[in-house]
Amino acid sequence: MEFLFIGGIGTQEILLILLVCLLLFGGKKLPELMRGAGRGIREFKDAVNNATTDVIEDDKKPAAKKEEKAE
Repeated sequence: MEFLFIGGIGTQEILLILLVCLLLFGGKKLPELMRGAGRGIREFKDAVNNATTDVIEDDKKPAAKKEEKAE
């Protein structure tokens, strides 16, 4: 199982990273850190979706104004 989206990091490397994180932060703190990271990623995705929606809506508005000015 390879994770190509991370730039060639394989399963062994990910397990090593998780082990180091477990040693650094401990078993009690690690779930809190992952939960916080998940919330951060979710907020980032929501912000990207909102920005994309705003850009699409803004692109539609000037097109309607140009038609009114042409008349």
